[in-house]
Amino acid sequence: MDQTRLHQLEEQCIQDCDPPCTAHCPAHVNVRDMLRFITTGDFSSAYNTLRKTIPFPEIISRTCDQPCQQGCNRETLGGVINVAALELACCLYNEQLTQKLTPMPKKSGTVAVVGGGVSGMTAAYDLAKKGYQVTLFEEKSELGGALWDLPEEQLPREVIRRESALLEHVNVEVHCGQRIDLSAFPFAEYGAVYLALGSEGREVTAFEADAHGRIIVDFLTYQTSRPSVFAGGSMLHPSSSIFSLSDGRRAAVSIDRFLQRVSMTASRNNEGASETRLYTNLEGIAVVPTVIPAEAGRGYSSREAQLEAQRCLLCECMECVKVCEYLDAYGSYPRKYVRDIYNNLSIIMRQRRGNKFINSCTLCGLCAEVCPTDLDMGEVISETRGTMVSTGKMPISAHDFALRDMAFSNSQRFAFTHPEPGSRICEYLFFPGCQLAASNPEYISQIYEDLLPVLGDVGLMLRCCGAPADWSGEEALFMESGDVMRREWEQLGKPKFILACSSCNQMLKKLIPDVETVPLWEVLLINDRIAASRNALTQRFKVHDPCTSRYEVGWQDSARGVIKRLGVDYSELRMSRSLTECCGYGGVVWLANPEMVHRINQRRIHEDESEYITYCVMCRDLFAAEGKPTLHLLDLVYGRDPATLAVRRPPDYSQRHENRVRVKQRMERLLLGKESGRMESYEKIKLQLSSELRDVLEARLILVEDLQKVIEHADESGEYFVNKVSGHLVSSYKPNLITYWVEFVKQDDSFVVFDAYSHRMVVGGDTSV
Repeated sequence: MDQTRLHQLEEQCIQDCDPPCTAHCPAHVNVRDMLRFITTGDFSSAYNTLRKTIPFPEIISRTCDQPCQQGCNRETLGGVINVAALELACCLYNEQLTQKLTPMPKKSGTVAVVGGGVSGMTAAYDLAKKGYQVTLFEEKSELGGALWDLPEEQLPREVIRRESALLEHVNVEVHCGQRIDLSAFPFAEYGAVYLALGSEGREVTAFEADAHGRIIVDFLTYQTSRPSVFAGGSMLHPSSSIFSLSDGRRAAVSIDRFLQRVSMTASRNNEGASETRLYTNLEGIAVVPTVIPAEAGRGYSSREAQLEAQRCLLCECMECVKVCEYLDAYGSYPRKYVRDIYNNLSIIMRQRRGNKFINSCTLCGLCAEVCPTDLDMGEVISETRGTMVSTGKMPISAHDFALRDMAFSNSQRFAFTHPEPGSRICEYLFFPGCQLAASNPEYISQIYEDLLPVLGDVGLMLRCCGAPADWSGEEALFMESGDVMRREWEQLGKPKFILACSSCNQMLKKLIPDVETVPLWEVLLINDRIAASRNALTQRFKVHDPCTSRYEVGWQDSARGVIKRLGVDYSELRMSRSLTECCGYGGVVWLANPEMVHRINQRRIHEDESEYITYCVMCRDLFAAEGKPTLHLLDLVYGRDPATLAVRRPPDYSQRHENRVRVKQRMERLLLGKESGRMESYEKIKLQLSSELRDVLEARLILVEDLQKVIEHADESGEYFVNKVSGHLVSSYKPNLITYWVEFVKQDDSFVVFDAYSHRMVVGGDTSV
């Protein structure tokens, strides 16, 4: 991921965009945070938030025309938020009476400000805080300009005096009661001059003017035809105090840059009022009417201010975070996650703290479906994993077990491709996938035998589609596996794949773009044997769509068609079809972050109290393992007792291997009429394992065959330790990347295993006894 790609992804996330109120406010007041504090009664923090952008908060709150209300998302839900009244409440109920100002180092530049209204005072304040020597000239006897023309009840005079006195604290030299003749003004004595002259007009003979005699100003920089002279304020916005304030602030930025001889135009896109890209979902939000002050003309009481602030929606997007346990778990949102990922990839020697985050995404795509800008964190994570693998930064432990499981499925123990007996090529190719064979081996031959009379010419392919490699970022391994599948598919005459797994469907589209796939459920729909359920299921189920079927309407519809054909009553989950949530299996997260899988799983199974029906075997197994009664669609078709099958415990990892081996043996008998399945030498070793130990092995991702290999190695090599207290033998063996340790004793013709664990290290030296 280079810097260009990083910035593109960051821009695609709109969470950091201003809410409408802040975007439409030319001074960019952080209304959202201010109201958040008011909601809790913390008026001091709310006031401090306001003061960060408004140097004269009580003046503005009493005079602002509230452009912030344009686009307020509350407008049709009870009325816009009364922001100015809440700003005034901040001022009235703020307990911090003194303002802490941090003096800046003095700078050599001098600035003159002509005009002591809101714009001139703001420019003078900002420039003085930056360290410039500022002199302000005002023709009236006191600062405030046109503010003195407002009614006393709207803007008390002591407010003008109190807030304008702020300039004394930043050492602005103020000269009141002086009318400035611009034709005689000593412009050359100052590094820069800001003209905040008001709307009544002045002599402009020294400046380029329009047909109405108004000074021509660059609306980005506020620079006039004289490079050192800037102009703004009421002459540009005669009826808005907040826009006048914004002019003064923006002019101060330009003057600072001018005096420092740097670009006055760079990076100024976010200044002033603008539209926002921020999206806020208003679905389900109740109408709450505007709070009306009990005493007209006196503003809100503190309680009334809290109630009005509580109407604020605190606008944000966060659509992806709302629906994704993974994005929510790490406490941030995609824009920041993308930056963290970039930083993690950029680390050369130091510890990478983002690896677990990178390996905890299921790649399900729901974030992109709900995102207003279609940002897919799954694609970002997938790309990142590939980069980590290619640069040697991916920890071996993250995905090793899943890749070894894939290797097993593509080994001679399970892999098998063959046309229908008596044929060399076929029109259809049944590809059940490795996990259906691992969970429900008895269904594979039944499905195949049902396909023959319906379709006629059907071959069989047993192996893994390569999903673990794709999810792990192992592109070379994924393509290598795909090359084998493509060759075998071509040798069979490029048949249509009949698929029982939507993940396999996704992988095949990547590996063989020109392949035609058909969901098994479409074929079952045209099978006359599939009739009304003989199992008398009376309860109503919810249908869970696997996340890899998110955009596969044919899969979704045909699966539901089978359920209807079987006479089973069902309804939809709130998040279904294109909005379906992941079970937690995708992306190999179950290996990298089991706790995350648990959280994802819990979220989904508690969405509804009903029992679930799904057409993904791993969704079924994960839900059932967490205590959610769940049926696979094939349980309705081929299962003898669906009520029992809904709560059955999924097979453990060792049993999943054994089940695949049995599937191959059964299908070889069916297609080839021969017995096969030569046993490996280690498979002849008989083990005694308690149910408690089996649970430990499952949690530690240790297979029975791993134990058998260790014991075989110990028996042949004589390399083991003896515990003199218990008499148990302890031996290790490293068949691949992992070293396994087993504690055992021999008992007659078998071995009793007491414990086992694994790690990644090399055991050196002589360990024999």
